[in-house]
Amino acid sequence: MRRVLVVILAGTLVLAGCTTPVTTDGPQSPDGELEIHHIDVGQADATLLIGPEGETILIDTGDYRADGEEVLAYLDEQGVERIDHLVTTHPHADHIGGHEAVIDTYETERDGIGAIYDPGATTTTNTYDEYLDAVERHDVELFEVKRGDMLPTEGPIEAEVLHPGSSKPENLNDDSIALSISFGETTYLTTGDVESGVESTLVEEYGDELEADIYQAGHHGSSTSSTEEFLSTVDPSVSVISSAGDSRFGHPHDETLERFAEHGIETYWTGAHGNVVVTTDGQRVSVQTERDRPTDAEELLELKPIKDTTEQIAVAPSAPRP
Repeated sequence: MRRVLVVILAGTLVLAGCTTPVTTDGPQSPDGELEIHHIDVGQADATLLIGPEGETILIDTGDYRADGEEVLAYLDEQGVERIDHLVTTHPHADHIGGHEAVIDTYETERDGIGAIYDPGATTTTNTYDEYLDAVERHDVELFEVKRGDMLPTEGPIEAEVLHPGSSKPENLNDDSIALSISFGETTYLTTGDVESGVESTLVEEYGDELEADIYQAGHHGSSTSSTEEFLSTVDPSVSVISSAGDSRFGHPHDETLERFAEHGIETYWTGAHGNVVVTTDGQRVSVQTERDRPTDAEELLELKPIKDTTEQIAVAPSAPRP
């Protein structure tokens, strides 16, 4: 029944995104600023976007071991009373670990959640089941999104789904939602945990349209992502890596940091810098960090406490429900 619910609601999102396009002579400078908060949630992902009119997008909610506590505390610090858009990049437990707690809290103690956007991928963990239980318990709208969909944002933020497409890969990482978020002349690209094969497909399908000023490194900075071809196409000035300072997977991998260094990308790593907040007025970009650390990728490489491991495990999932 849950799967049917998601598929039926998917059509509603497409209709919501089909508004009359506005033609302009060029990018318009929006009023105010967009804040992109990369929350330090260890070996996991959670990113909060706050628009100039208070519109919010929360992408993922951290690892299941924290049960949403870190993310909820951060949201409270930022005074977030409503989550307009909750994006589930994919159902691994280091990305949806706080979903149940966030949904329960915002539906009972805050001003609610506008809608949830999901790639439609499924798994058999307790964490995933608890996420869907919370959706059903509070009757939150859940949309399955595909390439070409636009999140129905109301302010000057435009968020386009670049992936997944119509095919269903066996690897859940490659089913991640990839979003291109535009604000004025500034573009932010986040790709979940997609790996090199999907990156090649994105380059082939979008080409120069993939260019972004700010790039959240795919798959926590793993060498399976952020390939040379992809980085050359995206050509970011700033990159943010979300992974633990003592990542047992060795994230970010040496090869990734070396590629970032070769491209001269200003690099931030939550494991070293803590919370990383990128702010843009649509033209200029500034970055604030919780801790003062180097932003040269080669210098960050020297900060890694452990070397890369040969073990390439995507996540540490919670146990399947019996």
